[in-house]
Amino acid sequence: MQSLYLLIPLSIVLAGAAIWAFFWAVNQGQFEELDEPARAILDDDLPPESAHDASGPEPRP
Repeated sequence: MQSLYLLIPLSIVLAGAAIWAFFWAVNQGQFEELDEPARAILDDDLPPESAHDASGPEPRP
């Protein structure tokens, strides 16, 4: 019974800390754009530069 005098206030404090942490994360924008980083890996790579640039160095005159 005496352990409840410690555990109940401790659980209330921990629940309050969890609620505060959740609202802090929401206000900081931690839950914004959850899908975009996952889709970014599916985007195509940048197209290669022109074929002339990829052929190597230009010959010297």
